[in-house]
Amino acid sequence: MDMVTKKDILAKLSEVMDPELGVSIVDLGLVYEVKIKKQNAQIKITFTTPACPLINDMLNQIKTKLEEFEDMDIEINIVFDPPWNPDMMNEKTKIKLGII
Repeated sequence: MDMVTKKDILAKLSEVMDPELGVSIVDLGLVYEVKIKKQNAQIKITFTTPACPLINDMLNQIKTKLEEFEDMDIEINIVFDPPWNPDMMNEKTKIKLGII
């Protein structure tokens, strides 16, 4: 298999939708960082709020998508600093959700 890139991981994470908003976690700005070093990937993600009732469901979706990279050791770190806010969404998502 070719070397997995940050772009590959972001493409897979773009398939994970926030069930309430119907928008990908990447478009929402919930993926803070993707670092790749050889066969290891470290991913920092957040959620719209620490009390989000769907965190476990979304984490399961994330893990399922990333398992497709069989040769990668992937570590997912959930962070809430900095706290997520609507400014972190891409412009397309802000328009879709009627924010701008």
